Amino acid sequence: MSDVVALTHALLACDSVTPALGSVFDVAEAMLAPLGFHVERFVAGEAPDGPVENLLAVRGNGGRHFAFAGHLDVVPAGPGWTSGPFAPVERDGLLFGRGAVDMKGAIAAFIAAAATLPTDLGTISLILTGDEEGPAIHGTRALIDRMAERDLTPDLILVGEPTSQALLGDMIKIGRRGSVNLWIDVPGRQGHVAYPHLADNPIPKLVAALAAIEGVVLDHGNDWFQPSNIEVTDITVGNPATNVIPGHAQARLSIRFNDLHRGDALVERVRDIVHAHAPDAVVTGRVSGEAFLTPPGDFSTLIANAIRRHTGRTPELSTTGGTSDARFLSRLAPTVEFGLLNATMHKVDEAVAIDDLRLLTAIYADIARAALQ
Repeated sequence: MSDVVALTHALLACDSVTPALGSVFDVAEAMLAPLGFHVERFVAGEAPDGPVENLLAVRGNGGRHFAFAGHLDVVPAGPGWTSGPFAPVERDGLLFGRGAVDMKGAIAAFIAAAATLPTDLGTISLILTGDEEGPAIHGTRALIDRMAERDLTPDLILVGEPTSQALLGDMIKIGRRGSVNLWIDVPGRQGHVAYPHLADNPIPKLVAALAAIEGVVLDHGNDWFQPSNIEVTDITVGNPATNVIPGHAQARLSIRFNDLHRGDALVERVRDIVHAHAPDAVVTGRVSGEAFLTPPGDFSTLIANAIRRHTGRTPELSTTGGTSDARFLSRLAPTVEFGLLNATMHKVDEAVAIDDLRLLTAIYADIARAALQ
């Protein structure tokens, strides 16, 4: 179980497109049980956002509790792979397969690291979901609920997302921006373009609302976060006729926001702007996650020291990029993300350097030892 390359091969061979079920969890359990972990698996949710399988593995009882979190689901492979996306192969020092860096390689590295640690070294847990790449409704959030039922609260959490940019260990994530999606539906009254007084065109109202939203400056960023931004991601009327005033006009927005805001407040702000131009419009918002920050301190220093010891690099502390399940886990304990290079994640021929797998294993082992002392 200390051979990280073999462990990664085994995980990559499982087709685990989100939401993941079954075989990939069988493989993970077979890796963890011989290392003394108590493995609990459960399925949560129903269609359309489920069912989702999750795995909670715990070793030890008492002392400090260090948790590693990750996801076994992957995005669809897409066409054009040189070899099968779920038939891992090694070429030129690289291991190819969907999930190699995002993030089965990191999970294998942590399991291999755990195999080298004394079993009486505090409490170690793995929080593994099959739904991070999808809606993320019945995955890590369900695992957090299960941990609460078992009165399990980690002291520190490491998420194995691929944070490195050009070289392993050059960046770790100490926070992430939050995410909100909004749907705007402006009603009108359908009619003939030659008789506009008998109709009510919703398009000018929607355009005016979007122009007002486009002019909003949410903030200018702060010490750790870039400025928040609102983006229009879709405008739909669906009117195939040239002589008909449509009955509805719709738009979709996405907001990525820093820790100066809360998701619900941003939804209300957009709703107020829209209603100023279209009082009858329906604005629906969904908060995917709030912004979070683990301020630089003992935990990030511990991780940076382990990286520096094995690579000579001092990682940049960053909050850039999209969302991850750290947005949920950060409610429990200080949470930092660190993993493999992200250059090929979600791409055709996703691959990890075999040397990086071994190096990451050694770094993870050092992090765990330090975190449990």
